Amino acid sequence: MKVLICDDQALIRDGLEMLLRLERDIQVVGKAEDGAEAVELAGQLRPDLVLMDLKMPGMNGIEATRQIRARYPAVKVLVLTTYDDDEWVFDAIRAGASGYLLKDTPREKVVEAIRGTVEGKSFVDPAVAGRLMQQVAGRQEAPASQLLEELSEREVEVLRLIARGLNNAEIAAQLHLSEGTVRNHVSAILAKLNVPDRTNAAILAIQSGL
Repeated sequence: MKVLICDDQALIRDGLEMLLRLERDIQVVGKAEDGAEAVELAGQLRPDLVLMDLKMPGMNGIEATRQIRARYPAVKVLVLTTYDDDEWVFDAIRAGASGYLLKDTPREKVVEAIRGTVEGKSFVDPAVAGRLMQQVAGRQEAPASQLLEELSEREVEVLRLIARGLNNAEIAAQLHLSEGTVRNHVSAILAKLNVPDRTNAAILAIQSGL
């Protein structure tokens, strides 16, 4: 899997690259020192995932995430930052980040999160997960239960499994469907709930008690 690293500190960029080079299934295809460069390189290199810092000079990681997800929907963004402030967390997820990790996360957990995010799972650091749920609950424009009324019974089943962290292949096996059918259901769910990715869909599912 191809990874692009974005961080304004060269020491962090180089350190992450060295750590990821130890993994045979991960290739660091590029490094960006700010959000604008990350957007440009995402278009040129089309990585599977961008490992994104947030607070950087020029274009920050929030805006870079928003632009990358809008222009290149197949590219996932996994935040890796020192900032656990509520607003940073909330804005990153709303911008389309598939996960949020702090820089003190152990290396093996970062690698696990990279692999899982590419597969369609969501990873949020336990230190910020509870506050993220509170933020989203407080800002939800419509009751979660009302939004879920738009879904078919099968879509609700798929959403319930998304909330449990299953990827498309695992959902397909659980529901005895093809992966293509599951992908279609996921696309329909995101459109009906008006959310950018699986992470936000999972949050709504949890809010509704699924």
